[in-house]
Amino acid sequence: MTFPIWINLGFIKLHPHAVFEALAYFIGYRVYLYTRSKDKLPIVQGMWIIVGAILGAAIGSKVLYWLEDPMRTIENWRSYTYLMEGKTIVGGLLGGLIGVEWMKKRVGITRSTGDDMALPIIVGMVIGRIGCFMTGLSDHTYGTPTTWMTGIDFGDGILRHPTQLYEIAFLLLLGGTLYRWKKRAAFPDGAIFQLFMAGYLLFRLAVDFIKPTPHLYLGLNNIQLACLAGLLYYFALIYKWGQPLRPHRKEL
Repeated sequence: MTFPIWINLGFIKLHPHAVFEALAYFIGYRVYLYTRSKDKLPIVQGMWIIVGAILGAAIGSKVLYWLEDPMRTIENWRSYTYLMEGKTIVGGLLGGLIGVEWMKKRVGITRSTGDDMALPIIVGMVIGRIGCFMTGLSDHTYGTPTTWMTGIDFGDGILRHPTQLYEIAFLLLLGGTLYRWKKRAAFPDGAIFQLFMAGYLLFRLAVDFIKPTPHLYLGLNNIQLACLAGLLYYFALIYKWGQPLRPHRKEL
């Protein structure tokens, strides 16, 4: 297998990262329109929520990326290429959360809106990670060298953890579980999104130990620090439910 895996349409070859990133946004948005609770949130307010999520995610993904190696960021703070080239999903999720909450206050939305976002985000992330995997080494989302049977040579003769594929498998499992719970169980408003965020942040906290990024913060990297902060926030919300997570019959 040769990386990157270009998408050959015959008359043109497209880079997989650009193609799958575009598909992630397009399909994720379509899933949101199809699955959102139309009786709870008018379409106009739903659009403003999307705007807040996009703006917050764009800022958050960049800021957290710049914290990966603060000294390098300081050295390159005048380099537009460096400042714009990287982004992180965790930063995007946490930044998107802040953007949504800010937008909700601006337009006067008081109810929880996260449950409608969980499944579309998972779908978009799965699609995006396919592009990350197909891009290979230049995407910088692979794992550390390994002797595991799952190891993949991305083009330099070294077998590495395909952490993109690990993430896809985890997201599919998490998404399927949350979808079943949303259909069959009664949880407080916002609980599905809280479980999604807590689950994904736990996964990233663990999987980033096998990523070759600088672990400058007491053996942790910038992503893991953000995960810990996010987990504290979401565990506090989940704790407020007041009883164990178990499905129970909805009142008719």
